[in-house]
Amino acid sequence: MLEHYYALIMAGGGGTRLWPLSRTDRPKQMLKLLGEHSMFELAVDRLKLLFPPERILVVTSAAYAGQLRAQRPELPEENFILEPEPRNTAPAIGLAAVSIHRRDPEATMACVTADHFIGNERRFRDLLVAGAEIAAQDYLVTLGIQPTFASTGYGYIQRGEALGQAGDFPFFRAVRFKEKPREPEAEAMLADGLHSWNSGMFVWRVERVLQEFARLMPDLRQVLAEIEAAPEALEKVWGRAPRQSIDYGIMEGAAAAGAVAVIPAEGLNWSDIGTWDALLAVLPPDAAGNVVVGAEHLAIDSSGLLIHASRSQPRLVATIGLSDLVVIDTPDALLVCPRERVQEVRAVVDALKKGRTEYL
Repeated sequence: MLEHYYALIMAGGGGTRLWPLSRTDRPKQMLKLLGEHSMFELAVDRLKLLFPPERILVVTSAAYAGQLRAQRPELPEENFILEPEPRNTAPAIGLAAVSIHRRDPEATMACVTADHFIGNERRFRDLLVAGAEIAAQDYLVTLGIQPTFASTGYGYIQRGEALGQAGDFPFFRAVRFKEKPREPEAEAMLADGLHSWNSGMFVWRVERVLQEFARLMPDLRQVLAEIEAAPEALEKVWGRAPRQSIDYGIMEGAAAAGAVAVIPAEGLNWSDIGTWDALLAVLPPDAAGNVVVGAEHLAIDSSGLLIHASRSQPRLVATIGLSDLVVIDTPDALLVCPRERVQEVRAVVDALKKGRTEYL
C-alpha cells in the first residue's frame, strides 16, 4: 500500500496575520519562525522518513516556486505543482490530485500543510500510516486535533459512531464540520468531548476523492478532467475553477453522506502558526515568560512578551514594565500590539492595501 502513497504539501498561503515579517513575496511558509529552518523545510523534513523525495509533492503559486525549490532542492522540480493564480484549497488539492492520478492511478495522497508546528513528528508519521489504512476502506480521512481551549479561530469536526481501529488509533465517522464558532458554541463543543479541531490535513485514495469532486463540485471536476487530459491547458482553463475551500466544497457534503472518517490526533503537540501569539505556545520562554527570537532583550519588570527580530544586524531591545505584548521588528516596519489582539494584524494589512503597498 505504501508504495502508492504520496504526500502533498500545501504551500500557497500568504500569512497576512504574521505581518510585518510575512510579505507578499515572502509568505510565512518560507520564514524561519521557529529556529534555523523555514516552515516549509520543517514540513518536508518530517515527511522524509515515510515518503521518498519523488513522492513528496508541493502545490504552490508560481511566484513562490523558485524560493521553495531552493530551500529543498532534493525534491524533483516536476513535483512542484504550480497554480497560475490562487483559487483556494479545493482547486489546489484537485489540481494535485489529477497530477498524482496521471502518475499513479492507484495512488493514495496525504494532504498536509507548510505552516504547522508538530512537536511529536514520529506520532505524526504513525497517524499518516493509519490514515492510509483507513483510506483503503474508501473513507475520506481527516486528522482532528484534541482541543485544549474553546477556540473561536479554528474549525471543528464532530465525531459520530466508532468505526474501528487503525494501528494505535481509533477512528470515527465525522458527522459535521463547523467553521469558527462563536465563543458559547466553542465552549459547548469543548465540554461535550465529541469535537476535534479541524487541522486541515487529510488522507484519501485519489480515485475516491475525485469521485467526490465529480459529485459535489462538478464544474471544478470538469476543469480538472481537462487538465488531466492535456496539462498544457492549465493556464487556459484555470480561471474557470471556482474559488472554494476543500472544507466547504467537499468535506461538508461528504460528511453528510457518511463518507468521512476522523482520527482524533492526540499527542501531536500541534499548533497552527497562524498568528504571532502561537509562537509563545511552542518556543521556550525565559524565566519571565518572554520568548525572544533574533534579538538581544534587556527586560526590566517585563513578562509574557514575544520579541521577534529579522535584521542582518540584530539590535538590543529593552523593555520596562511591559507585559503580554508582541513586538515584531523588521528592517522597514515595526509591529507592537497586545497579545490578545494579534488576530487584528490583518486589519493593518487591509489598511496598507489602500495606499502603502510597498509594506505588503
